[in-house]
Amino acid sequence: MLWTRADGAGEPRPLTQSKTPHVPSSFAPDGARLAFTELTSNGGANIWTVPVESGSLELRAGEPQLFLKISTMWSFAAFSPDGRWLAYSDAESGSYEVYLRAFPDNGSKVQISNDGGVMPIWSRNGRELFYRTDDQRLMVVSYRVNGGTFAAEPPRVWSGQPIANTGLALNFDLAPDGDRFVVLLPAESPEPREMRSHVKIGVNFFEEIRRRLATQSQE
Repeated sequence: MLWTRADGAGEPRPLTQSKTPHVPSSFAPDGARLAFTELTSNGGANIWTVPVESGSLELRAGEPQLFLKISTMWSFAAFSPDGRWLAYSDAESGSYEVYLRAFPDNGSKVQISNDGGVMPIWSRNGRELFYRTDDQRLMVVSYRVNGGTFAAEPPRVWSGQPIANTGLALNFDLAPDGDRFVVLLPAESPEPREMRSHVKIGVNFFEEIRRRLATQSQE
């Protein structure tokens, strides 16, 4: 993983070193710990957290700590606003669902979604958790915390308008104040869906250039 200054000054610098891909996903609220996913050779992944120190305008990573092994490659791990919970996606049941565990992990698990879900995003109000379904709907789950117990209500549709299908690439995010989403929407076009995204291949390109140059020189 690399880090770089948000103002564009300086060059990207390494944060962690590994022979396997590291994918950053979420900082704890105090910015002192980062959750990331390490892809494994068997098609699964490990969720790690690593302490991060900042000083003299430089980030330094400490010793990573294993949080959880999952069966799929993309976890989208996300710290809660109070840093006490970590939401993530896994397909241990055969399809992606959103789950939640305490941080540090105490062995308990709460299933948040009930009909497919990925990309959990917390609202900063401490009362709502959003995610996306396989059919590109945004869902919201209201919750409350009683002591060390996380109590989630049944998921409900937050927006019935499907967003653009980008596979497992992020296609929405929540503003810090929780009042607005930024989303990718399908392109509005009269063309059939199968024609909206396509690739054109030009063959014999250099021969065509030479032919046109020869024609211009003759003129």
